[in-house]
Amino acid sequence: METKWLEDFVSLAETRSFSRSAQLRHVTQPAFSRRIQSLEAWAGTDLVDRSSYPTRLTPAGQTLYDQALEMLQALQSTRATLRAHTAAAQDVIEFAVPHTLAFTFFPSWLSGLRATCGPIKSRLIALNVHDAVLRLVEGSCDLLIAYQHASQPIQLDASRYEMLHLGTELLSPYVRPDDQGAPLYALPGTLQQPQPYLAYAPGAYLGRAVDQMLKQSTTPVHLDRIYETDMAEGLKAMALEGHGIAFLPASAVRKEVRARKLVSAGGALETALDIRIYRERSSTRKAKGQVESFWHDLRQRLGTPP
Repeated sequence: METKWLEDFVSLAETRSFSRSAQLRHVTQPAFSRRIQSLEAWAGTDLVDRSSYPTRLTPAGQTLYDQALEMLQALQSTRATLRAHTAAAQDVIEFAVPHTLAFTFFPSWLSGLRATCGPIKSRLIALNVHDAVLRLVEGSCDLLIAYQHASQPIQLDASRYEMLHLGTELLSPYVRPDDQGAPLYALPGTLQQPQPYLAYAPGAYLGRAVDQMLKQSTTPVHLDRIYETDMAEGLKAMALEGHGIAFLPASAVRKEVRARKLVSAGGALETALDIRIYRERSSTRKAKGQVESFWHDLRQRLGTPP
């Protein structure tokens, strides 16, 4: 049994909606349903009455809900106690960052802060978006940096978490050029000749943003999905080898575009991604002194009022 199953179950008990809880837990609804089913298999009984709407718990589910709240609270308290024993950790700021931003944005962003915020001791935890958000929610990191797309908002309670805007970048299609410098493959493609498409795996945050962009395109786009992975760096490597078109954040391909190793695949397709940083409000949970100082300096640097 995994603790995230209990967290999923608590969310479902409180929202009484599979779709809403799936959004809050940053997973697809089918994946969320499978996790609830896994918990029921572990418990050996039905926990959710699926014949009612809104969803409600069975008597066994209500018993588990009461116990789950106590168990999760005890686990969080134990973790906080254990982390407090590590004195060295008190002056280290822990960042949870999705893989793409960890490779591209984070190193240069941190370098740019030295003049304002001074030297920073940091620990980077690179994860997918869902797990990075969970790190913050569970209290196992100090700060979260993540993309925010209009169609895929990060569902964090504004009364508990505060956010600063760090920047914006574009998600666009790139492809290897041919010997004359023209795109090896170009959008939009045709029904008879769809273009080879290097895609994000189902459920990947950037993949959902791309899917939304393609749906909203006024020009039909014809793609042949020949490869998928959940990491932008993996798609970039495949695009550099000439396997097809990949939709990538500008920061991930800046050097390759400058060197003409990748070029735009055309099609006038691009979408904006916000880059945001989040933390739990100090009124909710006492933060490390280093985190408080860093957040204060960062807010001043960005010109954001308290």
